[in-house]
Amino acid sequence: MTGPRLSSVIERRLLVNYRVDPDIAAGLLPAPLRPQLVRGRAVAGICLLRVGGVRPGWSPAAVGVRSENAAHRISVEWDGPGGVESGVYIPRRDSASRLNVLAGGRIFPGAHGRADFTVREGADEVRVAFATRDGEVRVDASVEPTDELRGSELFMDLAEASAFFRAGSRGLSPDAAGRHLDVLEMSTDAWRVTAGRVRSVRSSFFEDPDRFPPGSAALDSVLIMRGVPARWSPRAPFPLTAPAAPPR
Repeated sequence: MTGPRLSSVIERRLLVNYRVDPDIAAGLLPAPLRPQLVRGRAVAGICLLRVGGVRPGWSPAAVGVRSENAAHRISVEWDGPGGVESGVYIPRRDSASRLNVLAGGRIFPGAHGRADFTVREGADEVRVAFATRDGEVRVDASVEPTDELRGSELFMDLAEASAFFRAGSRGLSPDAAGRHLDVLEMSTDAWRVTAGRVRSVRSSFFEDPDRFPPGSAALDSVLIMRGVPARWSPRAPFPLTAPAAPPR
């Protein structure tokens, strides 16, 4: 899918990360994608994103719009022409914005479902909760900023985690028919993340025993991004060797 390059400011982004059994993660991916492993575990999670000033790259920031969004993600890799490439597979995107729902998968890559969000932000805590209109997904995440990354079994420190997620800048999501993957790449000249500590997270996606049998997915860590200008660029569709489940 083609479309305009968009400019924006990432006002707040929570990356809530899970470590997942590689075989379980592989079963959720369309071929030829495979899980990208860190210390023998697959990496999956939820991106809770508020973007502001979203507009075509050539237009002034004053005309941009703001929205709350969520994406369920699995870090992936595949064999490209020049070697192994990486990104994130996004089986589902949801948004509070009618515009995103109408335009996603049509004007720019990535079909979106509609969701209702509850957000509370303070100096010591950020809480983002949402429920999708189709009743399929509910998430409630409460985190607090910290000075360093603690307790992660995936990443040794904040620098390692930051480098891993910066490299996974391409989001690949099923088109409406599941025949290929739409590709949207995020880029920024001001990448920066800080560490967080999870107070509580509930996720119907990761707590679904049919999708993740008991013990196959564990909450690992959270990263926080604030006030980062970013560009979103459509890329050529990614061909599949087996169909993907269309987004719900």
